[in-house]
This record gives sequence, C-alpha cells and structure tokens, in this order.
Amino acid sequence: MKALVYHGPGKKAWEEKPHPVIAAQTDAIIKISKTTICGSDLHIMKGDLPEVADGRIIGHEGVGIVESVGSAVSKFKKGDHVIISCITSCSKCEYCKKGMYSHCKDGGWILGYLIDGTQAEYVRIPHADNSLYIIPEGSDEEALVMLSDILPTGFECGVLNGQVKPGDTLAIVGAGPVGIAALLTAQFFTPSTIIVIDQDDNRLEVAKTFGATHTINSVDEDAEIEVMKITDGIGVDVAIEAVGLPATFELCEAVIGVGGHIANIGVHGKSVTLHMEKLWSKNITITTRLVDTVSTPMLFKTVQADKLKPKQLITHHFRLDEIMEAYDTFGNAAKEKALKVILTNA
Repeated sequence: MKALVYHGPGKKAWEEKPHPVIAAQTDAIIKISKTTICGSDLHIMKGDLPEVADGRIIGHEGVGIVESVGSAVSKFKKGDHVIISCITSCSKCEYCKKGMYSHCKDGGWILGYLIDGTQAEYVRIPHADNSLYIIPEGSDEEALVMLSDILPTGFECGVLNGQVKPGDTLAIVGAGPVGIAALLTAQFFTPSTIIVIDQDDNRLEVAKTFGATHTINSVDEDAEIEVMKITDGIGVDVAIEAVGLPATFELCEAVIGVGGHIANIGVHGKSVTLHMEKLWSKNITITTRLVDTVSTPMLFKTVQADKLKPKQLITHHFRLDEIMEAYDTFGNAAKEKALKVILTNA
C-alpha cells in the first residue's frame, strides 16, 4: 500500500509500505476513505516531537471501511463504515476507567505518533471496539472526519477545561481548525463575547462567520490593548490557547482577568514563560489536556442533528496520492486560505 512516511524533521515521502495485518485479536484493519492533516502533524514534521520514529506513517484522523477484524472484536464487522478516533482506548486500565483515555496504558494518542497512522490506504486500529464509531448510512462522511480529533479537542481541551459559562467573555488565541472548533462548541454555553485573535485576515473573517463577536489581527494591532478595550480593562473570563507557541500562551496570560481560566490546547515544542509575578494573586486556573474523546458520542449526535456543522471547516480537497501537495497547502494556510483539507482514497 501507499502511505505518507516521516523520515525526520522536514523530511517526508509518499511511498510503498507493507499492508497492515491483525497483530492482536482486538484489532481492526480499516481501508481509509477520507483523512486529513492536523496541526499536530506539522509539529511532528518540524521535529517538535522527537520521539516519532523515522519510518512512521503519520496521521490520526479519518473515516473508512472495515476490511477485517480480530476474533475479540464484537461491535464491528467487515464492510462497516466507521469514524477513527485519534485516541486509542483499551477501556480497562485505571486511566480509561477515569475517562482519561488519552493516558490509556495500552493506547492514548499513539496513532500516527507511536504506531502507524491514517495518512495511508489502510491502517490498523488497536482496541477497535473502543476506538471506532459506526457511521449511519447516508451520513456525510467528510463532516464526520472532524469528529476524529479537532471537534472533541477544541471542546474538551478548550471549552470544557476553560469552564466557559453563559455570559462569559472568551478569547481564543489562534483561528486555525482547532481554534475554530473551540469557537463553534463554545457557543453551546452562550458566552456573551468571543474574541478571536490571529495573524491571518482570512481566518479572522471565517471566525466572524462562525460566531466571533470580535476579531483582532495581532500583526496590525496590539492584541492585549485591544482585548482590554473590549473588556473595559478587566480582561477575559476564559482564554483558550490554540496555537502552541510561547508568544500565544503569554498573550493568554496577559489578557486573562481575575478569577479567569487559561485553557491550553496547543502542542508546545518550546518552553513558555509563566508570569507568576503577575498571576499569583489573580485566582487564575491554568489547565492542560490531551483530548480524551469522551465527548465524541455527544458531538456525533449534535452533528447528525445538524446543530453543529463541521463541514464548514473544510476548504480544500485532494486525492490521497496528492498528499504532498496537500501538506504544502495546509502548511501555507494564510497564502492558500486553508483550514481543513480532505484527502480521499479512491
């Protein structure tokens, strides 16, 4: 089969790899129908996650068709259409029993990270019964790709960890796909003000159409000063960091108000400065999290009921064998006006 393979920082190739096989009786082999590229994949490609081995097939999102299952798989059979969760869960270890599937002792975020992933024609999914979701007939499978990762990530790591409440003032730093996912799902809780901060005017325009009440281009304006103007000098109730850079985390520290929550989503490859000299007396809560996907069933229902419309995040389409071009497009998002790309395996 063909797959997108990582060969060290800045090096990747679309090349031949062995077809995956059942390695444990809880496995399933999935033929990929549609996949996408995540910001985390770009972090891997930059070398921010040095534990990713040379030769790894990248990717942790997608939908597909079950090709085969191990004898211990009971929920799925050959021919089923499924969503692939970015998080693998055994459902039995102490962390899974706490709902912390991201820390599963035999799973967590391993797909496209510690084991071969979804940017390929086929993928092996461990613990299939707990790591796949059936797609009902007639569903829009492109939209459901967004349930693999970005929607639960934006919701759990940003909105839930930030404890967004009705009437809150919210700042989202970063208007990429995960930041927009946080913007969409924050509206479940009717915040009064949603400020989106980015350096890309196109993404800021998109954020306005998706529900942002204010947008700030941090290249053209001093974002801290502008947020303070909007909030009458008191700062925001919740600041969501959705980029993964020292400057964006420090901006969240600068704009948070007394008693506020800073919720980190971004994947950080470098140290950030924690300004305790300013925050120690402000009753601030800072949270970090890797998505657990505990919210996926609920989000699935809202998408199926047309209450949440993740397809609007998709801006570009490619064939799977055009993945090198897709990476160029996604990696130059401002120039290409890209949010999520969809790669279709014919």
